[in-house]
Amino acid sequence: MSEKLISRHQVKPEDKWKLEDIYATDEAFKSSFTHMEGELAKFAVYENKLTKDGQTLLAFLEAQDQFWEEMNKLYVYAHMRLHEDGNNSFYQDLSQKTEVLSIKASSALAFANPELSSLTSEQLETFYTNVPKLTHYKRYLDEILRQKAHILDANTEALLAQVGDIAGTAQNTFAMLNNVDLKFPTIENEKGEKVRLTHATYIPFMESSNRSVRQEAFSALYNTYSELKNTISSLFAGNIKQYGLFSTVRHFESPLHMALSENNIPVEVYHNLIDTVNENLNVLHDYMALRKKTLGLDELHMYDLFVPMVKDFNKEISFEEAKEIILKALTPLGEDYIAVAKSAFEEGWIDKYENAGKRSGAYSWGTYGAPHPYILLNHTSNVNSMFTLAHELGHAMHTYYSHKNQPHVYGDYCIFVAEVASTVNEALLMQYLLKETKDPAEKSYLINYFMEQFKSTLYRQTMFAEFERDMHLAYQKGETLTAEYLSNHYYELVKKYHGPSVTVDEAIALEWSRIPHFYTPFYVYQYATGYSAAIALSTRILNEGQSAVDDYIRFLSGGSSKDPIDLLKIAGVDMSQSTPIEEALKVFEKLIKDFK
Repeated sequence: MSEKLISRHQVKPEDKWKLEDIYATDEAFKSSFTHMEGELAKFAVYENKLTKDGQTLLAFLEAQDQFWEEMNKLYVYAHMRLHEDGNNSFYQDLSQKTEVLSIKASSALAFANPELSSLTSEQLETFYTNVPKLTHYKRYLDEILRQKAHILDANTEALLAQVGDIAGTAQNTFAMLNNVDLKFPTIENEKGEKVRLTHATYIPFMESSNRSVRQEAFSALYNTYSELKNTISSLFAGNIKQYGLFSTVRHFESPLHMALSENNIPVEVYHNLIDTVNENLNVLHDYMALRKKTLGLDELHMYDLFVPMVKDFNKEISFEEAKEIILKALTPLGEDYIAVAKSAFEEGWIDKYENAGKRSGAYSWGTYGAPHPYILLNHTSNVNSMFTLAHELGHAMHTYYSHKNQPHVYGDYCIFVAEVASTVNEALLMQYLLKETKDPAEKSYLINYFMEQFKSTLYRQTMFAEFERDMHLAYQKGETLTAEYLSNHYYELVKKYHGPSVTVDEAIALEWSRIPHFYTPFYVYQYATGYSAAIALSTRILNEGQSAVDDYIRFLSGGSSKDPIDLLKIAGVDMSQSTPIEEALKVFEKLIKDFK
């Protein structure tokens, strides 16, 4: 672990993703960009004509598909280039230009949904009869009619599209602050060496068996955010304000209703998650008591929550080793799945390691029309990074199957189902490791790791979801979302969730200030619902074999061809009920008993 990160140009080609598979050169990107700027004017001929006849409507929808397919390639390419190194001013410029063009496109096409929402079911049936090819867009048009009450007149839609660039300021500013400008201090590692704390090294430090290293890393991280708490609280509040404004203008009952309406997810799903988890906080409290006892601590602090409870177990796993283990673990998903997964490792899907200016964390991203999806990592040689790789590979495979089996209009899928695909991979990896290991210490470590997944995904993400819901409601009630208000409320939630066995350090009150997902409102709850569904589906795959795998592949191939709740039913789980959450929590409870 060195203090200075390598620069982007020092990264080995084999460790980089191949974005040239989207555009061979930046010049090719610019040529496409210029062409797409000119394409915008062509949509004006369709204005006030979409309800005229089926043939005109079909021509417009096909043209719109073609435009967004290329536009999204521009957007994804520019932003992934920027994520390689946020300091690169050339790609800062390209990404900003694609954002502006995307806003212009939304504005130019703003007339469409108001016109389409004026269609009646009877008109559409006539169109389908006269132009059978138009039935390709039936679900798309049905979804517009479902959202009819929230679609505004063309002028207002155009205005909202233009305001979209401004509305994203809080999110973009936080991303630049968090990924590029914010610098953490050096701390002392286990060997007594002075090393730089980074986003990527924070969790490895928190997993250190040396408690003073954990405490120093914890303090260094939150002291850094504390110095910026007022700036970040302003960004946080600004993001909530813009989202609240849009929900009001669009006549939604609340911001939560707006967020869930897009994918026709009942708000009860959100509330059921929080209520069910709150009813089972005793299980997490029991786990915290077990952690405190196992570690032999008089006080269990927040910086003690990541260190493995199994002492004297430290296993380094290189990227290549992680790859081989994951491919073996995913064998139950079938030969085709494994063949595609191998191509992900061999054909430039993955950007592996941290470098200076690179976006923190990990993600999978893709765009329809590109030859394959992509995965960004900041890989380190440990078990956690191996599970992260399996997780992001699950996303990438979902993208691959959806793009392969669905037309552009239904090619993408929503986050609600995305987190299922990623977590099924993690669950299968865990079951494989538990089955294969002969080392009692390693098995105990893995059970500990599995329990940590429940803690960090099912409980922690639900805590985030509860905080997010509370803050949106607080703003609607007229509260000023100052750093103090946000921190006080967050601190109380941490105490409630973690229970009496944990000494809740004051610094954790600022954890809200470093969570990027809060800038995509009502996003995080889907990690918890997705995890619950994935536990059920991975169990079914292992127990039932090919029939369950076939259902699961159909689910992965579904894109947005059905509502997400219905897609999950194809795979064999009903997330409109609280049962999957309750069953997942029973698995957690059993793991605690097994570990004891």
